[in-house]
Amino acid sequence: MVGHLNLILRLVIWFLLTADFSVANIIIGVSIALLLPGRHKGPEALKDWLRVLGEIVVALPQAYIEAFEIIIRPHKYEDITMERVKPRRTPGLIFLDIFLITFTPKTIVLKYHEEGWYEVHRVRRRKIVGQKEG
Repeated sequence: MVGHLNLILRLVIWFLLTADFSVANIIIGVSIALLLPGRHKGPEALKDWLRVLGEIVVALPQAYIEAFEIIIRPHKYEDITMERVKPRRTPGLIFLDIFLITFTPKTIVLKYHEEGWYEVHRVRRRKIVGQKEG
């Protein structure tokens, strides 16, 4: 089941990159998705995939709310934080985590560190106590 989710994720990325749903492009996309090497270090947990997909559904309204907040009340402060990657994350789940963080208007992942950290840039409405100006 999880192998199917990896295949679907690869195809979705392919179609987002190409924006072409012709028969030839579908054949090319399926071929590439099948030929890309998979991870053989252990089975991915289906519950992790379902949890991330549920978080994506929740992120959609959150993104609209944050966009309106930025329009209505300016966010003048920003900071960069390091967030720990959840344990046992496969490359597909790491991609979805980065997508989730970057999808909302107030946050963006600047870098993924192989040691298991995301470098996240955030905009905030208020200054955090102890944060340096500028």
